[in-house]
Amino acid sequence: MQFAAVARLIATETQRFGLDAPGFRSPPRVLGVDRTVRRREHGGVVAVALRDRPFVAVLADMIEGVIVVNRLVAPEADHVRTALWAILSLQGFVDTQMDAETHHIPSQTRVA
Repeated sequence: MQFAAVARLIATETQRFGLDAPGFRSPPRVLGVDRTVRRREHGGVVAVALRDRPFVAVLADMIEGVIVVNRLVAPEADHVRTALWAILSLQGFVDTQMDAETHHIPSQTRVA
């Protein structure tokens, strides 16, 4: 199952960064939510909903769970997010190819 493989990979990499690796489970015990986080002294538990969701949304919730459990803030949080996305991409869990017709990415707008 992809969820279990991703959970192991994220936990291993999180520990390699010197952070506390959360445990991952599904589904959350709270009805109607996509993600819950329980913090503990050394780590915590991140529960994510899998049904009726794109897998990339599940991955995003798992990565954000690492950030929350470790109470990371910028810039360290950004570095950890970027590194975890890169690792998931290298391992084939993230499709980096986008079809221009079905995935429109709006250009950035500058705000004064």
